[in-house]
Amino acid sequence: MSQWKQIQQLEIRLLEHVDYLYDDNFPMDIRQGLASWIECQDWDTAATDESMAAAQFTNLLSQMERVRSQEQNFLQRHNMKIIQQQLQIKYTTNPTVMARVISTCLREERRILSSACMQEQGPLEKSLQNSVAFERQTNLDNRVGIIRGSVQMMDQAVKHIEDIQDDFDFRYKTLQSRESSDRNSDAMKQEVMRLQEMLNRLDFKRKEIVSKMDVVVKEIDDLMTSQLNPELQDWKRRQQVAAIGGPLLTSLDQLQSWLSLTAQSLFHVKRQLDKLGELVVKVTYESDPIPLQKPQLEERVKYLIYHLIKSSFVVEKQPCMPTHPQKPLIIKTGVQFTTKVRLLVKLPEVDYQLKVKTTFDKDLPPGRVRQFFILTNNTKVMDIEDYSNGCLSVDFRHLQLKEKKYINGTKGSEGLLSVTEELHSLSFEACFTVQGLTIDLETCSLPLVVISNVSQLPGGWASVMWYNLLTHEPRNLAFFGNPPRAGWSQLSEVLSWQFSTFAGRGLNKEQLAMLGEKLLGQHVSCNDYHVSWSKFSKENISGKPFSFWMWLDSILELIKKHLLPVWNENYIMGFVSKETERSLLKDRERGTFLLRFSESHLGGITFTWVEHSDNGEVKFNSVEPYTKNRLSALPFADIIRDYKVISDGVVSENPLKFLYPDIPKDEAFGRLYNSQPSKVTPYITSTLIPISELRSNTSTSSPACQSPEPPMTPGEFNMLHDQLLFDIDSMSSPYSE
Repeated sequence: MSQWKQIQQLEIRLLEHVDYLYDDNFPMDIRQGLASWIECQDWDTAATDESMAAAQFTNLLSQMERVRSQEQNFLQRHNMKIIQQQLQIKYTTNPTVMARVISTCLREERRILSSACMQEQGPLEKSLQNSVAFERQTNLDNRVGIIRGSVQMMDQAVKHIEDIQDDFDFRYKTLQSRESSDRNSDAMKQEVMRLQEMLNRLDFKRKEIVSKMDVVVKEIDDLMTSQLNPELQDWKRRQQVAAIGGPLLTSLDQLQSWLSLTAQSLFHVKRQLDKLGELVVKVTYESDPIPLQKPQLEERVKYLIYHLIKSSFVVEKQPCMPTHPQKPLIIKTGVQFTTKVRLLVKLPEVDYQLKVKTTFDKDLPPGRVRQFFILTNNTKVMDIEDYSNGCLSVDFRHLQLKEKKYINGTKGSEGLLSVTEELHSLSFEACFTVQGLTIDLETCSLPLVVISNVSQLPGGWASVMWYNLLTHEPRNLAFFGNPPRAGWSQLSEVLSWQFSTFAGRGLNKEQLAMLGEKLLGQHVSCNDYHVSWSKFSKENISGKPFSFWMWLDSILELIKKHLLPVWNENYIMGFVSKETERSLLKDRERGTFLLRFSESHLGGITFTWVEHSDNGEVKFNSVEPYTKNRLSALPFADIIRDYKVISDGVVSENPLKFLYPDIPKDEAFGRLYNSQPSKVTPYITSTLIPISELRSNTSTSSPACQSPEPPMTPGEFNMLHDQLLFDIDSMSSPYSE
């Protein structure tokens, strides 16, 4: 079943999350119409390869044209044509952006499907869902709309005041121009009374408009304080969580709309105040409310504009190496990385170049020895991009770091913290003037880990996860000086995200329980048990030469590179202890096996099957774990299909019959077998066959069966042993790791 068909079968609660993913950047109509084709493309690679992205974009347009030509409904054909034109405008000059958008949507779909399989959601995901409640968005929409309407109504009030004042000014100057002999006449007295009435009315209207402006400015201030700023902080928190594999439920577009409309209202009020200032120059009087209250209102409006624009300068895409798009915030020296900043407020009358300068490690904690600088150009001009709805942004695509050398010619050495525990920061600065206001912009990336070797990548990713799981602070570079503990309920959720992000399917409750037991012992039953950073990432597992995280990360890499189809079919039980394994298999039919990850090897997978002797004795056999070296030579499904055991020089039939609990082996793995069509060659084709040697102290009779090939003699076995591309698995009985 295709991914899109699975999505359509989800409950409404989860379908609402899917709805958040699709907008004008990638309409759901295209996802629906080209579902199968879209899922067959490699969008992750295209997102980092411009030539591949351009080809994919051309193919996408061709596919859309094909679907449109086959569509019978006129309205649907029209809509497809409009969408096709919009995509061409947005992505023709930058197809990698399109590839990133589609890649993100597909990844989020997989995460949502994975969460649907979980019995309950984790605390982090629940909190994120609460933060994007429909009621909150509706309330914000209403408040922003009401403020905008109030400001527009004040326009009419200011115009009305101007009309009254012009009439008063004309009559007053006309009165002054009359002869002095006429000033005591009844007509003159009536005119003076009429002018006084007009002045009283003008004073009332001026007091009224100043009062209304005060109310609107207070309303905007409250909107920013109570809703916009928290919403912006919530988005930043969601960005943190998304960086470590969690859901990103909303884009910046909605937030940008609220901020821009609020800024427009403030700029509008500022222009109205300027207009009132012009009116005062023409007509003023004792106790005129405008000169008395206008300065304070202007200062408050300028203050709100300044802070609204300053807070809207955000890092839209955190620093990331294109070679590792799913592990942001880790930078390797000498390797290019990308990042993007965006101003979420549409500025009026942008007729100048707004330059953004990047600085690395602007404010390092005291005692930090390793320091770096940006090797490439660190200044770019912000530009208006069509797909960002007219807001300014700048995309740094070719930044590169180099470590500083000191006078004695040596590089900085490590301090008390390891390389992957040292946190760094990338700062962005800009300055501009708009409508007489000079605004200094500054923002920074989330803390970064800088590595010099890819072997440090797992440790760096552990640091990135730990930081963004446990703190909302955007720039606590001294975090690992005294890292806090993580609650198991939160940590287990993030670990499941790693599997849904990198392997397409998260972990279920039973798998997480086994991981908890491995990390915490029996404390896993208590969800509020807290894990130390050292125990998670630095201390070796008891009796093993590696830490818990190094073990788990090696499994993730193994799945991603060699086991993905088997993992996504949910055929790998994966995390199960030996004791549980025995209890599951002991009452099953002979040849029933299950797949689990090795606890003693980094990045190893093994299978165990059960046998029943004539006297009722139950035996368990486990093959030596397969690692990436062996799986590079032979696909894992083919190993399951062709596996043989040799005992006393005789090769028996494949002992693997049923995948736990009772699925016939070929039914489970059949479509994953690597069955390639035979080619006509002058040579006899050869096949690698995985064979384990069963060593036993007692002689056992092999079960009678007809093998498709004659059993190998010991000599033939030894010759095969010497010629195979990898060492033949050793296996002991009754049980070995």
